[in-house]
Amino acid sequence: MELESRYGTVRPGGRTARVRAAVLQAAGDALVEHGLDGLDLADVARRAEVGKTTVYRRWSTTTGLIADLLVDMAEQSTPRTDSGSLDEDLRANARLVVKTLTDPRQGALFKAMIAAATCDERTAAALHRFYATRIEEWAGCVEAAVERGEVPEGTDPHEVIRAVSAPLYYRLLASGDPLDESVADLAATAAATAARAGVYRI
Repeated sequence: MELESRYGTVRPGGRTARVRAAVLQAAGDALVEHGLDGLDLADVARRAEVGKTTVYRRWSTTTGLIADLLVDMAEQSTPRTDSGSLDEDLRANARLVVKTLTDPRQGALFKAMIAAATCDERTAAALHRFYATRIEEWAGCVEAAVERGEVPEGTDPHEVIRAVSAPLYYRLLASGDPLDESVADLAATAAATAARAGVYRI
C-alpha cells in the first residue's frame, strides 16, 4: 500500500521535494519544541527558510501540515523483518514501536499527531492511512508463519499485528507506565501465543 501526498507532486531531487523536506523537518522541530498549540505556519516557514506564501498555499493549515508529516513518516518507515520465526518477527515489530514512541523526537511527534487527529478529519484520515500501511507491511510475517504452520490457517494477520502494538500505545497515551524492551517482548510473546492458540482465526 502506498500513500500519496495531497500537498504537491514530489520529484526526487527537484525543488518541490526539497521544499517539502525542509518544511516537514521544520514542522517536526516546532512540534517537538512547542507542541500542537505552538505550531504556527509562519514560524515553520521561517525555520525552513521558505516563503510564507509557499507554506500557506501548499498546506493551508497546521492540521494539513501534520497530515503531510504522517504521509512522510509512512514513506520513510523501516521495512519489516523476515527472520523465519513469528516470535522473532513480532519481537522486532514491538521493539521498533517502543523505540519510536520513546524517541525524544518521534514520540513527541506521535503524541501531537494523535492529538490533532481527534479534532481534524484530514489528520485523522492520514493517521489511519499511516497505521494501515504499517500493519499491512508487518502482516506479511504472520502470513509467512501461517505458511510455515506456526499458526493455524485462517489466522487474521492484521489482528495479530494490532495486538502487538495496542498495549504499547496504551502505556504511551493512557496509563503512563514504562515503555522498554521488556514490555515490547511481553507484548510480542502474548500476541504470538494467542495466535498459535487460534485466538485470531477468522
